Amino acid sequence: MILLELGLYFALLSLLTFGGVSSVIPEMQRYVVDVKGWTTAADFMQLFAVAQAAPGPNVLITSLIGYRVAGFAGSIVALLATCVPAGVLAWCLSGLWDRWRGSPWRSVVQRALAPLVVGLIAAGGYIIATPHAPDWRLWLIAGGTAAAMLATRLNPLWILAAGGVAGALLL
Repeated sequence: MILLELGLYFALLSLLTFGGVSSVIPEMQRYVVDVKGWTTAADFMQLFAVAQAAPGPNVLITSLIGYRVAGFAGSIVALLATCVPAGVLAWCLSGLWDRWRGSPWRSVVQRALAPLVVGLIAAGGYIIATPHAPDWRLWLIAGGTAAAMLATRLNPLWILAAGGVAGALLL
């Protein structure tokens, strides 16, 4: 029963992902932590950090959540439920999208989706940076990381490592 619930939720969520799984992190956190209580806010933040640090796509967080909820089977169900519906939809729409390449509405849709994706990812950043209540230390780390990304050409892994050290010292 829990595998079915997990699969249906992530399948629905996969159809709402614009710009990757990071865009639905706030909804995922709300459901997994607040509604179902499958994990705590702090644990969710740690699962997100592990998924981002691991090589590969950011969709790995769904597999980690599935594992937390229902073991290996939950991991597979959550990952497939996240990837398959969105992949099938993208495959079906790609021919249509390519057919209307010169259409004026296509560029309007593309321009409209860009701020939507940025807003959804910013909301995800807010959720991850405030697992319980707004904490100035988390905001300091998030702000410093964003500033370093914008102001320097450092490899993001160095910035991630600096954020980890800052978290160890401040938290």
